[in-house]
Amino acid sequence: MSESMELDLPGAGKPITLSSRAAKQITKILSGEEPGLMLRVAVTGGGCSGFQYAFTFDGEKQDEDLVLEKEGATVLIDDVSQMYLGGSEIDYVDDLIGASFKINNPNASANCGCGTSFSI
Repeated sequence: MSESMELDLPGAGKPITLSSRAAKQITKILSGEEPGLMLRVAVTGGGCSGFQYAFTFDGEKQDEDLVLEKEGATVLIDDVSQMYLGGSEIDYVDDLIGASFKINNPNASANCGCGTSFSI
């Protein structure tokens, strides 16, 4: 007999959004790359808090991918990562400690200091 574990995440069923700042930065970064590349955002195991965000370039959309398009930028999110990112906003910040993409994730109960890993 096996039991399945269901996560009760506060963002479940809510859309994932992309800020204008993030869209502009993605467009800027990809302007020097080969045409057709998109930013892929994923949640993987690891990091100092249990899960971490991964940002990569991808030229292929998978059938189960969520596609976010804004101001000429395209972001892909795989189906497993979607359940951890529901209700999140993908943003871009440029402050005193540096510039980076930041995910404002309502599902995260704790974040590491660098902002790239989180726990649920």
